[in-house]
Amino acid sequence: MFCDVALILDQDARACDISLGADGDLVIDTTPATPMLMSIGLDARALAGDTLPDGRSQWSANPSSFLERRGSAGDALDIDGRFSGSRLWELSRNKQTEETRLLAEYFAAESLFWAEDMTGETAEVEAWWHARNLLRLRCSVSGEAIEITKRVDQ
Repeated sequence: MFCDVALILDQDARACDISLGADGDLVIDTTPATPMLMSIGLDARALAGDTLPDGRSQWSANPSSFLERRGSAGDALDIDGRFSGSRLWELSRNKQTEETRLLAEYFAAESLFWAEDMTGETAEVEAWWHARNLLRLRCSVSGEAIEITKRVDQ
């Protein structure tokens, strides 16, 4: 069902990378782990009514500019108008509250919309406060789970 170039998550570096097998070929992932990492790890485009965390950036004095709302250029190719990635980046200035935790769960589940189409099962998402201003998310699709951390109040 799944067949992607494998992304290997390095928790210490907080990054993903592709990997080569012993034969020198790219490692292929037949689990939902790689699509989950892409869905959670990429920044989805902010919706028109979303409050942006920074307001202004070095790129533009206009907080509603194209760059401020982020997103993937590949989103323009989706004929159904779906965005890839998650809106978790919007929580970077939020405080450690129950509302922030619930928003993180919602944004993660929203980014895994494809799971039901691909597997017939909805993604399971759980978020909890791991440490001060450090949110931990566990996402599961078809028995395959990933865990990530998200820092807030930066």
